[in-house]
Amino acid sequence: MKKIINNSNDVVKEMLQGMEKASPQIRYIKEHDVIVRTKKADKVAILSGGGSGHEPAHGGYVGYGMLDAAVAGNVFASPGADAVVKGIEAVDAGKGVLLIIKNYSGDIMNFQMAKELAEMDGAQVEYVVVKDDVAVPDSTYSAGRRGIAGTVFVHKLAGAKAEAGGTLAEVKAVAQKAIDNVRSMGTSMASCVLPGVGKAGFTLGEDEIEIGMGIHNEPGLERTTMKRADELAKILLDRVLEDYDYSGSEVAVMVNGLGGTPLMELYILYNEVEKILSRQGITVYRSLVGNFMTSLEMPGCSLSLLKLDSEMKELLDAPCSTLGWTQFHV
Repeated sequence: MKKIINNSNDVVKEMLQGMEKASPQIRYIKEHDVIVRTKKADKVAILSGGGSGHEPAHGGYVGYGMLDAAVAGNVFASPGADAVVKGIEAVDAGKGVLLIIKNYSGDIMNFQMAKELAEMDGAQVEYVVVKDDVAVPDSTYSAGRRGIAGTVFVHKLAGAKAEAGGTLAEVKAVAQKAIDNVRSMGTSMASCVLPGVGKAGFTLGEDEIEIGMGIHNEPGLERTTMKRADELAKILLDRVLEDYDYSGSEVAVMVNGLGGTPLMELYILYNEVEKILSRQGITVYRSLVGNFMTSLEMPGCSLSLLKLDSEMKELLDAPCSTLGWTQFHV
């Protein structure tokens, strides 16, 4: 597998160095693989993170209107609790810190441990856990549903609430509301290849896809034959709509590429998703199509739906400026 790297042992550090150089809004704490905002903001701070390989998540969402810090583990591996503590210390402005954690066992353990350690030093820390993947109720990697691309919506809404001056309790409540109202489902056409491993983690046939694939090569619901875009849209959307009642509501839709799927195909899929939603009386308020939470170079995609109310629409429309998501006030 060909990759544009120097040494497989250095990919995370060199990536984070590149991110720092690409944006004046962020700086890289080299000793702990933490990306933080260049200037500490006088507000509730929001920190997320996890294994690398999902870019632009999570360092790409550090900046105005979203995260204050992101802690990077090795590829597909949780960062250590000590690194999370350093991230908390770097961004805590005295108004509290919210940790946004994806539901994987290593992340849960290390972020919760970091919370306890930071609180021993006087910090005020709360956390929420994102588990938007409807593909499986449980997995080898998590107790309960996995956290996937819907996490980006949580970053956006919580970040906007914090930027508007919300208290720690208010920011946490918005983050939890986003979690409660978002569902996601993914599919993959092939395995990704980890740097240094040099071979795929699994094999799919030429005309085979896996429905419900996770973002770390975790198995999904089933393997089936390759589908047309309209068929795939129905499969993914049916699962999401069966899990949560979106009827008659306004939604934000994210069609997320996993790293190896052309935008042409993602827009074709979104076109089919919008048709189905329209027929069912579900109004698309905002749509995002692109690479928001990837799995290295995996060919595939995920679909996320976020049910909106007036507060969430306002926060979704609020300005933000990060490497992974930048918008003026809509």
